[in-house]
Amino acid sequence: MDKIYTIGEIGEMFGLNSSTLRYYEALGLLTDVMREENNRRVYTSKHIDRLNAIMCFKRTGLPVAGIADFFIYEKNLPEHIDDILQMLTEHEENITEQIHKLNEDLQHIKRKVRYYSAVKESLSTGAEVPDFNSV
Repeated sequence: MDKIYTIGEIGEMFGLNSSTLRYYEALGLLTDVMREENNRRVYTSKHIDRLNAIMCFKRTGLPVAGIADFFIYEKNLPEHIDDILQMLTEHEENITEQIHKLNEDLQHIKRKVRYYSAVKESLSTGAEVPDFNSV
């Protein structure tokens, strides 16, 4: 039998509050959520797998509407395989571009750290403040 989880346990696993999980359920992102006799939601490993996908998509900037489309397409793969591949390929390209830009920004920040470290050193030793372009 599949292990079951409460909404609190799932929320803790993913860093989500209960209202977000209920929202995902209302949007159809989390499906087949069962209820116990006391009407409490019950989640399984299937929901954990689905939430892992949702969180991956969200972290990488796919809008909730895009996530919903993905799961709709996934329900009928033969009809929507081209839609899935197009969506994922475009998303992959966007992520790759974001990573490239972030790496450029990281290099700029590292240069600023080197510069301001050199400025701090010059202030403490009385040396001439370096030019940004010389660091």
